[in-house]
Amino acid sequence: MRATAAVFEKLFTPLSVAEVEVDSPGPGEALVKIVATGVCHTDAIARDGDMPFPAPGVLGHEGAGIVAAVGSGVTNVAVGDKVVIGWPWCGECRNCLEGQPRYCLQLGPLVLSGGRADGTTSLRRLDGSPLHSHFFGQSSFASYSICAANALVPVPADTDVTLLGPLACGISTGAGAVLNALRPGAGSSVVVYGAGAVGLSAVMAARLTGATSIIAVDRLTSRLSLARELGATETIDVSSPGVDPVASVQEICGGPADFSLESTGIVSVLRQAADSVGMRGTVTLIGGAPAGASFSLDHMSTLWGKKVIGTLGGEGRSASLILALIELNKQGRFPYDRLIETFPLEQVNEAFKASHSGDVIKPVLRMPE
Repeated sequence: MRATAAVFEKLFTPLSVAEVEVDSPGPGEALVKIVATGVCHTDAIARDGDMPFPAPGVLGHEGAGIVAAVGSGVTNVAVGDKVVIGWPWCGECRNCLEGQPRYCLQLGPLVLSGGRADGTTSLRRLDGSPLHSHFFGQSSFASYSICAANALVPVPADTDVTLLGPLACGISTGAGAVLNALRPGAGSSVVVYGAGAVGLSAVMAARLTGATSIIAVDRLTSRLSLARELGATETIDVSSPGVDPVASVQEICGGPADFSLESTGIVSVLRQAADSVGMRGTVTLIGGAPAGASFSLDHMSTLWGKKVIGTLGGEGRSASLILALIELNKQGRFPYDRLIETFPLEQVNEAFKASHSGDVIKPVLRMPE
């Protein structure tokens, strides 16, 4: 069938909106009519070569919509269901079987190979030439997406699908790192470096825990102001001359913080996040850095009980985390919708620019009717 897509033609160039052909769903697959999809930092680094997705193709990995058709053997969703497209997973490796599909041993090819596991692609130009598909299993910068049915998360029928896409990655990455991986205890301190969509989601999640010090660090005053509204007890503006965020954290906490999260993907900021926690503290990597990035830490202070961990996509299973965040949002306890600004698909490049400049925290693309 025909769809409208934002096509990634080659590295470092704007995406171009064009009509494309989409396959019918095969066994175990579903065709999803995309209502809206988030624009994520991961899409930007793929466009710019720091994540190896092949061109030409279609990016997008925060899709939500309505099931339009299903292939043979699909029983978990039906035509008409509202869904969020979660991360792909094989369902057979030890990590999937142990309840951690974010760390599926086949994750690399499933998210970046540019097609299905058998090497075929689900997208073509109108002249029949292939376009790489299945970016993070979905390629949702298009009005229709073919994806594995087991990646879909059915959501309540009364939910506004337009706001759900970012729960597939960015929002879940920040929230799940706190709720699933760190689980701060009563009276603990949490510092979040970077007050973008991922970082602010971590702030909102920390407010749901027993943490009594929640510190947001950024260089944009507008984001720090929003961080306070969303649950930060303290903020640190690193754009101010002479501000040392590590020293500021220690002053606020009366010593090192218990937990820090680095959401910017900037190596120098990661070192600050690591230096903000002390013995038995935990620094958590949740931001995407450029390809080949590396970092170093002080050996002695790390040896003394400091934990350094990475988390992908908020850990755990997509359904449990996404459905919990939807319910928390309905209760007014996780207002992630305040981060979102929508753009029509035709303004995809403007959405990228607004995200990069910091003018918009979480751009979401609306698909044409």
